[in-house]
Amino acid sequence: MSDPSAAKPQPEPRSAYKAFRSITTRWMDNDVYGHVNNVVYYSWFDTAVNAHLIEHGALDIHGGRTIGLVVETQCNYFGPLAFPQTVDAGLRVAKLGSSSVRYEVGLFPAGQDATAARGHFVHVYVDRASRRPVPLPAELRSILERLQ
Repeated sequence: MSDPSAAKPQPEPRSAYKAFRSITTRWMDNDVYGHVNNVVYYSWFDTAVNAHLIEHGALDIHGGRTIGLVVETQCNYFGPLAFPQTVDAGLRVAKLGSSSVRYEVGLFPAGQDATAARGHFVHVYVDRASRRPVPLPAELRSILERLQ
């Protein structure tokens, strides 16, 4: 059972996030109810995080020895997003462990200050071949520390 004393999740402002990426919605993102389907939000989380890491030289998806595996994910929805709309994904790191990181992502309608949705996912970084946890590489840790 959930804890009744836990605070109800609330939208957050842009100022709560360290880095941003604009994402253009696509026609196929909308579902039969006329808004972006929930599964797309998780795709945007992945896009925001991995694009940031690739662009900052901290992730080599083709040849890197260390890769991140998602072990936990969650999202709270506060308002609809729909095609055609641009979404700004805000990114921050909430917890940095020896081999894991908790990313938090806020999704904002372009030009608005409050999240339409926000969530998190946890990556455990592992050796590509053995799939066993490894310490975060120094370059990756440095990039992640800037997002705290």
